[in-house]
Amino acid sequence: MKSKRALMKTFLQRNKGGQDVPAEGELQDLGFGSIVAQQSRRRLINRDGTFNVRREGLSFWESFSLYHALLNMTWPHFLLSVAGFYLVVNLVFGIAYWFLGAGVLTGQFHEGNAFLHSFFFSVQTFSTVGYGGTLPIGLFANILVTIESIAGLVSVALATGIVFARFSRPKANIVFSRFAVVAPYGGGTAFEFRITNARNNQLVEMEAQVLLSRFETEGGKKVRRFHTLTLERSKVTFFPLSWTVVHPIDKESPLNGETPQSLLESDAEFLVLLKGIDDTFSQGIHQRSSYKFSEVVWDAKFTSIYTASGPGKPISIDIGKLHDVEPVRPAVERSS
Repeated sequence: MKSKRALMKTFLQRNKGGQDVPAEGELQDLGFGSIVAQQSRRRLINRDGTFNVRREGLSFWESFSLYHALLNMTWPHFLLSVAGFYLVVNLVFGIAYWFLGAGVLTGQFHEGNAFLHSFFFSVQTFSTVGYGGTLPIGLFANILVTIESIAGLVSVALATGIVFARFSRPKANIVFSRFAVVAPYGGGTAFEFRITNARNNQLVEMEAQVLLSRFETEGGKKVRRFHTLTLERSKVTFFPLSWTVVHPIDKESPLNGETPQSLLESDAEFLVLLKGIDDTFSQGIHQRSSYKFSEVVWDAKFTSIYTASGPGKPISIDIGKLHDVEPVRPAVERSS
């Protein structure tokens, strides 16, 4: 058990200035696992926000969740999946009607083809259309119609629920600048990247958290350490345009004295977590991304994306310029 002195130290660290300050050692692992964090030399978070991990040891069916797969797949894939399921089910029931024999269904065969007749009758039954041109005859045919009718009702209800869930679930579409920059800031420099909302919905109470992941030499061996970067502004109440997230590089900054070469040698990665509220749904949204050392442009600044507007006209930005940067004089030359 921890001593009273250690517990008091942890309490003071957590409550310094009325804020939840991480105690020493708590940022050694963000959830990737201590072994993975220390041994992996690959990117932790991809640019699209997905984690660069792979889980093995479980069979496909043990780890597969159909509901989550249908919610997270793209709309083209979802529509193709629904259409494929519809065709497969009707093919199965069509084969069943056809297997019972031609005498179980009345009406004229489609182009004299008994299977097509059975397939299109299955489509009518599954969708509850029932034009009345074809009727089932016999006990087994009517039992099969009953089973298919129940399957059709349940399938339509499930598909409707999934479509509603996909539409009603808020999902952020925040665009990150392709590069971060080390730019002039307040007589010194700052680590910066730019974001904007790609949708027309309104986001409020946006918060940003940036962490630096890098390998440091301790006791003659390299270990991965995570450092929280203090931001000039970690939260904005409104997010109608764009936001340049800024970490001033001062004496207390983990980036103080760093160079492109030192970031390369330490395999530095900047992890970004954004949180906010979708005003349309009044629900929370979040998005992740990261910048590797090779995606940081030194001695550069972002090009202005604000476009001129006359009196009485709304403020406008050119999102196409979100990724544009322009070079500036190195810090050494500016100080001389």
